Amino acid sequence: MAVVPATRPGAPEHGDRGRFPPRTAAEEQSRVSALPFIGCVRRPGFGLTAPSSAASFTGSAPAHPAGVTRGRPPGPCRAPGSRCHRPLPGARPSAGPDRAGPARLGSARRGSARSRCGPEPRGAPGAQGPPAAGTGQVSEQGVAAVEPSSCQRAGPGACRMARWLPRSTDLTRFCQKLNRVKTLEDDMMETSFNRCLSTIDLTLLGIGGMVGSGLYVLTGTVAKEMAGPAVIVSFIIAGFASLLAALCYAEFGARVPKTGSAYMFTYVSVGEIWAFLIGWNVLLEYMIGGAAVARAWSGYLDSIFNHKIKNFTETHIGTWQVPFLAHYPDFLAATILLVATAFISFGAKVSSWLNHVFSAVSIGVILFILIMGFVLAQPKNWGAQEGGFAPYGLSGIMAGTATCFYAFVGFDVIAASSEEARNPQKAVPRAIAFSLGLATGAYILVSMVLTLMVPWHTLDPDSALADAFYRRGYSWAGFLVAAGSICAMNTVLLSNLFSLPRIVYAMAEDGLFFQVFSRVHPRTQVPVIGIVVFGLLMALLALVFDLEALVQFLSIGTLLAYTFVAASIIVLRFQQQKAGAPTQPAGSRPSPEPCEGPAASELKEYESFSDKLQLVDRDKGKEHREPGQLKAAFEPYLEFLSDFYPGEVVTVAVVTLMVSAICLCSILVFGNTHLHLPTWSYSLLLVLFSLGFLLSLLLIWVHEQQRSTQTFQIPLVPLSPALSIVLNIYLMLKLSYVTWLRFTVWLILGLLVYFGYGIWHSKENLREPQLQRVSAHYVVFPSGSLEETVQAVQPSPQPAAGLPDTDTDEAKR
Repeated sequence: MAVVPATRPGAPEHGDRGRFPPRTAAEEQSRVSALPFIGCVRRPGFGLTAPSSAASFTGSAPAHPAGVTRGRPPGPCRAPGSRCHRPLPGARPSAGPDRAGPARLGSARRGSARSRCGPEPRGAPGAQGPPAAGTGQVSEQGVAAVEPSSCQRAGPGACRMARWLPRSTDLTRFCQKLNRVKTLEDDMMETSFNRCLSTIDLTLLGIGGMVGSGLYVLTGTVAKEMAGPAVIVSFIIAGFASLLAALCYAEFGARVPKTGSAYMFTYVSVGEIWAFLIGWNVLLEYMIGGAAVARAWSGYLDSIFNHKIKNFTETHIGTWQVPFLAHYPDFLAATILLVATAFISFGAKVSSWLNHVFSAVSIGVILFILIMGFVLAQPKNWGAQEGGFAPYGLSGIMAGTATCFYAFVGFDVIAASSEEARNPQKAVPRAIAFSLGLATGAYILVSMVLTLMVPWHTLDPDSALADAFYRRGYSWAGFLVAAGSICAMNTVLLSNLFSLPRIVYAMAEDGLFFQVFSRVHPRTQVPVIGIVVFGLLMALLALVFDLEALVQFLSIGTLLAYTFVAASIIVLRFQQQKAGAPTQPAGSRPSPEPCEGPAASELKEYESFSDKLQLVDRDKGKEHREPGQLKAAFEPYLEFLSDFYPGEVVTVAVVTLMVSAICLCSILVFGNTHLHLPTWSYSLLLVLFSLGFLLSLLLIWVHEQQRSTQTFQIPLVPLSPALSIVLNIYLMLKLSYVTWLRFTVWLILGLLVYFGYGIWHSKENLREPQLQRVSAHYVVFPSGSLEETVQAVQPSPQPAAGLPDTDTDEAKR
């Protein structure tokens, strides 16, 4: 292979880098005209790329320090963001943009014969000399002449106004900072926690988180006030929607065995600000959930002693008549939270052992409730004389389903504990499947027994199960149920206090929350400061606040987390793997397939990933396709999608899918009630938004996914996550407007914390200068030889990564 370097003849040697003399306009014109096809792309943070009609090679080199020129002569083709195309008659254009390197190569569209060159913006990396105020043009002597800008022509007032307006580059950089993703370590099994939890430990932790809160708090409330005996259907739908979300959590927990749960999953795939908001909502969800369960625990214990504790507190301390505060201070609930906080601080093994004891008692009580309940069941309680099976209709069932979601946050506890699992790749998916299946079965059976024992409209929402046995004449069974429910609620408290500090630790470890919460005790290997601080806050909530009105707030936080995790699964599945990730054993190099016959004249592209060189065949039907690229079978029909970056169309389609789902669910929920749409417009909007949803789903499906890995993967992607997104959004819209108002206020507080602290202390700020790369592009023309020599367009003062030191300005393959 003969080599034609992409630098002009007579360029300085290795020692003269960075001191190119300026090229005159005549030399520039003759140089460009002499090449059959040259395209250049220059973007901030990347190097100049110049694909040829024969072959191209893209490499990567470290970025130059600020203020150091890169030896490029001035000219319009050197401007960042410019695209120049000058094909000669008969010259064969590039087969498309490069999708492997960090910047596109050459022509962005096939057959483009236009030249699009623009001036280099002010302050751009690589600009020579001070930034000009106007538009620069190269004179015959090679000196840049400065023309007055539009701002200067408009007068000093316009210039002063323009200084206060944000530039488009600043806005773009700001948006990129908000949506940057977390960089994971090479060894994700390395942790400062103690990996001591087995599959059984995680399963019982999940069961303890789910069975207790919903079983002893929500079943009676939903049955009496929302769904009646159809609470069974509400739990079935909630369990199915939770299953879709649980599968997404299982895949993430196996692939990213780090603490943080939904926060971490969103951070590694969607973006920083979205991850912070998810973590911020989950934080409040666990705090309110733990405090609400503590008050329910106190109420059950008080019922055993005939409300003597409540009467004593009201008599000797007094009552409050203040909005949002409890009727009386609940010292018993605050005390149990402080005791649980002390046990959690001793480490994961102590917490797991304590959870085993309480879970065993809770499971025994549930078996007793089922056996005695079916013995005392009366089918007439589902009859028409009692209001029927579904007295509130479908709307009541769906409203009950949204509230029942609070009962299924237990598998989120498993995902948050994945960094302390011995073998998270296998233990996390199995524990999520086992715990969710057992919990769903327990909810359905206990709801059936409860509504068959007594009429649903006579249930006591505060202590439905104990009161049902007491009214059937089995007061001793009521005491046993109350005692067992206390043990079950203890497991819920342990689960909340176990997960909450670890999510706060993950946020603090990434710099998005206060760094004091990222400290891990060297002996117990748990974040003690986070456990103590948030245990005290949870005890304060249980002591003085009225939490009954905040129960629905728990559902909206859970549903939002489920929605973002499902969207993250789609984005991650169609995302290219990191360039530095090893795809084959170390030391091995991919060998290019030999070209025979006429195929030898086809275009070839040489790409550099770290220290590997690959030969990629341009034959679209035979080449290896990366995740996010269009499938070969659909390229003849959707050729316009080939001009985008891998995964770019999928990201846009996911956003469109979520917007379509929101609009579709809004029409379903509010179309007939609040909006009062006529039938024809109601049907038309349903069809339009359904088509938008299905079209987005189709655009995602026609792209390549990541190959199956050794860890668990959710089946039927993108269909399964898309169904989860639709169902979660529908259930969120069924919640009351007061819940949405409180949710909005909490989001605003979270944004203040993020923009006041998180965005400035994020650890991704430290990684950004190291991740800036300069793309060096090489041009190789075939001449029949098997040996090829390449030369860089932009010589750097340091040798490129993966290439030997080019003292002779050559790197041979």
